[in-house]
Amino acid sequence: MHIATHITIFGAITLITLFASLYTNRVETSLEFEHKRSEDLLFNILPRSVADRLIEDHKNIADSFENVSVLFADIVGFTSMTSKISPENLVSMLNNIFTKLDDLAQKYGLEKIKTIGDCYMVASGLPEKNADHAIHITNFALDMLDVMALMNIGKEEPIILRIGINSGPVVAGVIGKKKFIYDLWGDTVNVASRMETNGIAGQIQITEATFNLVSGHFEIIERGEINIKGKGMLPTFIVSGRK
Repeated sequence: MHIATHITIFGAITLITLFASLYTNRVETSLEFEHKRSEDLLFNILPRSVADRLIEDHKNIADSFENVSVLFADIVGFTSMTSKISPENLVSMLNNIFTKLDDLAQKYGLEKIKTIGDCYMVASGLPEKNADHAIHITNFALDMLDVMALMNIGKEEPIILRIGINSGPVVAGVIGKKKFIYDLWGDTVNVASRMETNGIAGQIQITEATFNLVSGHFEIIERGEINIKGKGMLPTFIVSGRK
């Protein structure tokens, strides 16, 4: 009986240890899965190199870039369009357009910054520097018009984009505590936005700074000076195609 008691106790301890080990493994696997899931979500929101820095030290991330290009695009007549179609169809339409633009941005190595309503913002030359940032973003803009042309085939009311591009220095960084966003600031960003809002439907309007970087690669028409809020009269150009 003494031996049987020891065997029973030993067996019970073994079973408890086994179950504890299995439970621990399950918990560790679950924690690893959740950690991987959180990282994947972060990588979808932020550039990979920026997300890695955020995971590593959790400090404020702010960088200066001397030469980048910024593009803004929006849908002409979007406000009136929202009253003509259902919310479901509106969201489906925007998702379809922006998904295609995301694929194009990846093709040219650009960084999608954000969407604001029907406005799409993308940058070239950050967070990894690229000497051909203006060329890549202008090629992207031309492809955007081609994508919209294909989407508009057979439509009674075509969807038309208005696009603006500017090049120069920016400050980039991560803001937010729970909902992170990688954003850009500076005069370059503001002027790029003005290029779009003061642009022409279905056209790509660029500043002189961008023109000086891409003129040898694209067919460009001089539009002339236009009055830009906060900047006065600025020379502008329209990209009509590739050379």
